[in-house]
Formats: sequence, C-alpha cells, structure tokens
Amino acid sequence: MTIEGTEFVLYHAYEYTHAAVSPLRNAAKMSMRMLRNPFNPFAPTLPARTTAAMLEMFISATKRYSKPEFDIDTVEVDGEPVAVVEEKVVEKPFCNLVRFRREGAERRNDSAVLIVAPMSGHFATLLRGTVRAMLPGHDVYITDWIDARDVPMSDGRFGLDEYIDYVREFCGVLHTATGERPAVMAVCQPGVPVLAAAALMAEDDAPDRPASIILMGSPIDTRRNPQEPNLLATTHPLSWFEKNVIVTVPFPNPGFLRRVYPGFMQLTGFMQMNLDRHVDAHMKQFQHLVVGDGESAEAHTAFYDEYLAVMDMTAEFYLETIETVFQEHSLPRGLMTYRDERLVKPELITDIALMTVEGEKDDITGRGQTAAAHALCPDLPGAKKFHWEQKGVGHYGVFNGSRFRTNIQPKIADFIAENRGSPVKPKAAPKLKLMKTGAAPVAAA
Repeated sequence: MTIEGTEFVLYHAYEYTHAAVSPLRNAAKMSMRMLRNPFNPFAPTLPARTTAAMLEMFISATKRYSKPEFDIDTVEVDGEPVAVVEEKVVEKPFCNLVRFRREGAERRNDSAVLIVAPMSGHFATLLRGTVRAMLPGHDVYITDWIDARDVPMSDGRFGLDEYIDYVREFCGVLHTATGERPAVMAVCQPGVPVLAAAALMAEDDAPDRPASIILMGSPIDTRRNPQEPNLLATTHPLSWFEKNVIVTVPFPNPGFLRRVYPGFMQLTGFMQMNLDRHVDAHMKQFQHLVVGDGESAEAHTAFYDEYLAVMDMTAEFYLETIETVFQEHSLPRGLMTYRDERLVKPELITDIALMTVEGEKDDITGRGQTAAAHALCPDLPGAKKFHWEQKGVGHYGVFNGSRFRTNIQPKIADFIAENRGSPVKPKAAPKLKLMKTGAAPVAAA
C-alpha cells in the first residue's frame, strides 16, 4: 500500500489543531460559568452577557461534535403514549441495523419498514424526525452507519457493492422477523443502491425482496436538472477527487491506515454551499445569547449539534458513488454492474411498488432526478407507481419538518399499506442471534 505523506499531514493537522485549542476551550468554559453565575453581581450587566456570549460561541466553534443520540423514548400510538426501546438487531463492521421497538404494540401487527439512511457525511440521527413520524403506524428499522475512522482495516473494504449487500441482508432480517416482504425507504443518497438491490432481488425472485420502495430526494439520474453538487462532481476527473479529498486515517484511531473522505472536509463543503445563511444564523445566535433568549438559542444549538456532527466515509464508497452516480450515470444508462460482472436490471422489477418523493425547491437533488426511477421500471404496473412533489420544501424538507409530517408521511403510509399484501404473523417470532463477524442473523433454534 502506498501512503502519501500529505494524507497524514492533513488529518494530523486537524487532530493537532483540535488538541491545541482544548486548553483555551476549557478556560473559556470556566470563564463563561463565572460570568453567568447567579451569585456574580455583574452577571446581569451588558458587558458580562456579551462576553459570556462570545465565549459560548468560541466553545461551540471549536468543540468536536460526537454522534448524537436518537433520543426517542416514547411515541403516541392510538392516542396513548408508548415506550420505545432502541435495539441493535444486527451489528456489522460498517453499519448497525437498529430497531425502534414499541413496547406492547406488537399486537397491532404493523408493517415493518426499513429506513436506509444516507451515508453522506451526517449520522443516521439526522433522520430522527423521519423515524418519529413513521413510528406510530409502523415497526421501524434504520441503518445506523458507522464512522469509517472507527472501522479497522481488518474488516475489509466498503463500496457500492457492499452497500447493496447490506440492503439485501437487512431486507432478509425483516422478512425473517415478520414473515412478510418489507417496505424500504431510501432517503437521498441510498436511492441508487436500494433500487439496484431491489432489481437484483427481483431478478432472483428472492422471497425477501421488498414489497415497496420509497425513494426520497434520491439522485437516480443526475443528468436531469443538475444542481451545484452534481456540477461539482462533473467538473473534475475522478483522479482529482482521489488526490484532493481522500486522506488516510492516522494513528491511534481504530481505522488507522484506512483511506477515507473525512467528515471535517465534508462539513466544509456543506457550510460553503449556504455560507451566508450559516453566518446569519450564528450572528442571530450571538444576539439571542446576549439578550437571554433561551428558547431561540436552544433551537439553534440543537440544530448545529446535529449538523456539525459528521463522519468519515470510505474512499472506495465515495469514489465509486462519484463515478457511478454523478459522472457515468450508470444506472439510468443501463450500465451499472454488481461485482463487476452482473448487470443491474431495474426493468425486471414487476411487483415491487415504487414511490418517489421530490421537493420543489431541492437544491441538492434537482427536480426530476428521483422521478426518473419510474422510467427505469417499464414493466411495473402503473397502479404500483406513485410520484409526489412537495411544494415549498427544499432537500431536507423532503424527509423532515412540518410538511413532511403533515403532507408526505401520510402518503408514504398509505402507499406502504396499499402495497403490503396479506400480512403474515409468525406463530412464534424468531429470535435473532447477533452476529458480529459480518454474517447474516439466523433464527435461533
């Protein structure tokens, strides 16, 4: 393996900078607490409030944001609060399959839904609102992707093929647990691998193939109405991305020597796309802190605690996605292959219902890019196809927020119900053995 020195320098520089600022951040925390101490007679004064606000902004700007929690403890089902228990059903090197079990709600026999979260920088907790909205009427599972910097080299590679394998395996887990074909929701980036997995399972006539798939803001055909991220991916050759954004994880991280697209570089790109908006938000946050508007300040903090928590992606997955999805447009052109030998044929999908969702103001996945999936499944009956464009929302509004809850989620729920078929309740729900070696869970004897 050839290791470029610059790869280590960049990641080490990030790590060392964070470490170097730590003493200043700790000092800032102590000073802020002193200034806001209710026993401090100067605490109510404008200079003290202003200084404390500046210190808090410094702390927020320099701290490392760890993976947030889902924090879904209860959900209302049939008008009654029901406890929710978060369970890891399967542990794999690059992803945990997490189930949100609603205690006592099994008797409802709701359909099982696999939410495939995007592996695009943020953690799966970004879909907290999506999960919460689906829970009242569904048995919800989600792909909880793991930061690549924490995955040892001994666990192998993770690219598009492995992503497809994970989707297929998790569909099998839901099928084993429920006795019926699951519904699969792909939010943004997973649209291509989920549609590819569905096509392969359809060709195999797999009994655990999805009953329905819902693609939400997914870049199925980025030739349609390309947005800024699409244009960036096509203005440079693949070698440019490999040279400029791929680095090697340094010691002592568990993923030492793994080549990744690091989260801190992704975050820079996220921020630059809407820099004016972020600057304005932080200026308003400073003002909220000075005047003591706790509610507005807490809302800002909650948003950025999630937004600034980012994860590394494996180099192979990132580069293969750039090439396959954004540069070669392999899936819509009928050229996408699995394991370099098997052609992915979405035209063979005939009984997997397909719903697509787009946002009118989506500046990441342009209008028409997700709806393009319908043309790739010409033999799927029209009754099993549905497209919805939500007016007035951008990319994140497709899967989160008030319009998702009131307009989009009910349509998804209806679509899943209409295409569920006859629900089958196992005589005895099989217990799944937790496999940590990459093998699929199996029913316990």
